[in-house]
Amino acid sequence: MAHVLDSDQLRTFVAIVDAGSFTKAADVVHKTQSAVSMQIKRLEERIGRPLFERDGRNARLTEDGERVLVRLGVPDDYADRYLPEILARFARSNPQAEVTVVCEPTPNLMERMAAGDLDLAIITHVDRHGSAEIVRVEQLLWVTSARHQVHEEAVVPLALGRPTCAWRLSATEALERSGRAYRVLYASWNSTAVGAAVMAGLAVSVLPESAVRTGMRILGQSDGFPPLTTCRIGLVRALGDPSPLIDALADHIVQSLDNLATLRPAMAAE
Repeated sequence: MAHVLDSDQLRTFVAIVDAGSFTKAADVVHKTQSAVSMQIKRLEERIGRPLFERDGRNARLTEDGERVLVRLGVPDDYADRYLPEILARFARSNPQAEVTVVCEPTPNLMERMAAGDLDLAIITHVDRHGSAEIVRVEQLLWVTSARHQVHEEAVVPLALGRPTCAWRLSATEALERSGRAYRVLYASWNSTAVGAAVMAGLAVSVLPESAVRTGMRILGQSDGFPPLTTCRIGLVRALGDPSPLIDALADHIVQSLDNLATLRPAMAAE
């Protein structure tokens, strides 16, 4: 169940962050300074932590106050597909909360989590990344352009992530086991660049089911491509006691990914 914070209190909180003082924020939200102070006191009581430190006339966020501005990490492979639903759900229940989204590969996000730079991260989970809450499991699929025949080449050209990418390792290991010749023609952390190579008919790639796009064709054993492993999508939370706002975003992530419809056409639409 999502924890909902008072939107008027959050609006005042954001005004103080932007203005740098309770006095200036009072003008922005059209309240008295004492009313602003009372709202922040109630918000602090709800969260259970102090949010601001007074420095003369200025107000500075505490470490816990900074966490009210939620920091979410997600690989760009998932951003286009998952974020619209997640952020729309979260914004409806917490309209004044600010979410900072960092799009980086899973290894980078895990480093940021360890350094305390993120509150939550959606990752591609493999055992070497440590523990995570698995929130979705999808089948990895071979994909090519629906308009080209590049998958029929004797040495299959591939567009994949960098060498440490779990999807890349799954693809190359499967081809090596089956004895299918291949070469990695394009390598990038950026899913848009990989997808562009596929759509242009330059290479074959691998994607989870929900990421298959119109204009892509799914390849199977009849095309000479062996089965792939599943993709485990995990949610990692920062160490320590999270705020209700972070809990709320985590709940929306779990609900959104659980309800996400999967597009798995035998042949992608033209």
